Amino acid sequence: MKNKMNTGCSLKLVLIFLYFGSIAPLLSQNKEIPLWDKIPGSISAVNHKEEKNYDTEGVVKGVSKVSQPTLTVFLADQDKSNGTAVIICPGGGYSHLAINKEGYTVAKWLNSLGIAAFVLKYRMPNDLTMKDKSVGPLQDAQEAVRTIRRNVDKWHLNPTKIGIMGFSAGGHLAATLSTHYSDTTYDSKDTVSARPDFSILIYPVISMEDGITHNGSKTNLLGTNPSKEMIEKYSAEKQVDSNTPKAFLVHATDDKAVPVSNTLKYYLALKEHNVSGEMHVYENGGHGFGMGIEGTSNEWPKACQKWLAANGFIQKQEGYIFSYFKGNGEDGLHLAYSEDGYKWEALKNDTSFLTPEVGKDKLMRDPCIIKGGDGMYHMVWTVSWTDKGIGYAWSKDLINWSKQEFIPVMAHENTRNTWAPEITFDEKTNTYMIYWASTIDGKFPETKSEDEKGYNHRIYYTTTKDFKKFTRTKLLYEPGFNVIDATILKQDKGFVMYLKDETRTPIQKNIKIAYSDHLAGPYTKAGKSITGDYWAEGPTAIKIDGNWIVYFDKYTQKKYGAVKETENGWKDISDEISFPLGTRHGTILTVPQAVLTQLKK
Repeated sequence: MKNKMNTGCSLKLVLIFLYFGSIAPLLSQNKEIPLWDKIPGSISAVNHKEEKNYDTEGVVKGVSKVSQPTLTVFLADQDKSNGTAVIICPGGGYSHLAINKEGYTVAKWLNSLGIAAFVLKYRMPNDLTMKDKSVGPLQDAQEAVRTIRRNVDKWHLNPTKIGIMGFSAGGHLAATLSTHYSDTTYDSKDTVSARPDFSILIYPVISMEDGITHNGSKTNLLGTNPSKEMIEKYSAEKQVDSNTPKAFLVHATDDKAVPVSNTLKYYLALKEHNVSGEMHVYENGGHGFGMGIEGTSNEWPKACQKWLAANGFIQKQEGYIFSYFKGNGEDGLHLAYSEDGYKWEALKNDTSFLTPEVGKDKLMRDPCIIKGGDGMYHMVWTVSWTDKGIGYAWSKDLINWSKQEFIPVMAHENTRNTWAPEITFDEKTNTYMIYWASTIDGKFPETKSEDEKGYNHRIYYTTTKDFKKFTRTKLLYEPGFNVIDATILKQDKGFVMYLKDETRTPIQKNIKIAYSDHLAGPYTKAGKSITGDYWAEGPTAIKIDGNWIVYFDKYTQKKYGAVKETENGWKDISDEISFPLGTRHGTILTVPQAVLTQLKK
């Protein structure tokens, strides 16, 4: 009986150990730690106690009368962590903190990006608890940065990637820290820097100037009758210099609590001092939209994520893949990858991912791959120089492909060829449009040229929802010249077609652009060439860091080129890009990092 009892007790101990061992990481997560051993400039006020208010489900949504500042730690999962940390300053007009909406919720989002988050419960300015209420929040923010830098080894962080983020009045605190990080506001126990490496300011209070400031924040921080010197000191736009950290700013035009001019003034001050900054001003959203729950303002987290990635604070969530062929297309599909869209490296040692099996000549030229509405990757390609159809296959991962199919899109026509097929997916109608270039003997005789061996292409198309049933083939684009290699993308509110003018006499052989409000047209007259005097074909385009880049095959020079859209027109950036040797007519697409990682293996 004694042995059974001992066994039972041991089992209970093991279970208890396992239980507490399993929740230990959770206990270390979201731990609220005191910011100070001894709070500088504090005054004891026994009756001044912190108050919390709760939502209908009993969750804390706000705190007021804060006199004991803390940091609540939200560490990212180890497999996601990238070493970046962000201190979050919730808003509340310096009277309370919207600590859930503008604190804990934001911290969880940052964790999803691999960022460690620290919600700062900073002191509310109050003459009862502070000798100088105007400096109290800044002291807390400075110490928060120093605390994290002192513990980078413990939390596995990069000391050069520590940012400050603030909403509304919290944005004022974040901007104040960004411009007053070197101020001596208390006796620090060491020389650790309080300078944040970047700031994220969401509908921030920036200025203390009348007519632009948020009066509640101003009064709570500076009192009812602040001096001109104090107003200027705490107007962050007046304190920016060349050492101010780079910033990401968000505001809504219809913000009636904190005028959008706060953000505009700070951005212009950054620009004046050549400090990097990105600003997003939305049409609507009001004030206090947090992670973005209404109006056009709900896009800012995505924009912020891209900004963080572009500045190296998080890993890019997507990479770029280029599908292409080599030689005559006999060996099939080749893939290259890039992290920035400029330097491209071949995958699988530049060997084929898929060998062609269908069509008259069993080639795989001009491979075009898109990710469809079903989450699958759909590919079409040229199977032959003289066939009446195209090749098609699909894949979940770009590695394992379905059985190849031959789609006889021009079987009903007296066509000489079916070349360079592409696919565009229309999200509104959940429809795929496949289009290509064909020469139909006897059509468009006015532009037939013997210099091109009688080839005289126009762009044709068919649509499908499932790649099993297809609509009857129709003419898509007749520009009045021999046209080939069209690719269509959704841009802004309409569709843009990049195409090759194949005219030999007088010589063109360049890339032009046409536009339409609808995927199936009608498309406008083609504009001027965006490429140079060299011969270019096979355009493919994508937006990178806010600029459209069009890549193309300089086929007579046996290399790839590119042009980038700028405010002053198209700029040739061919000297800035590099592709695997022998790359021919390809298509670019974005893929998740997980897919790219598997492809690299």
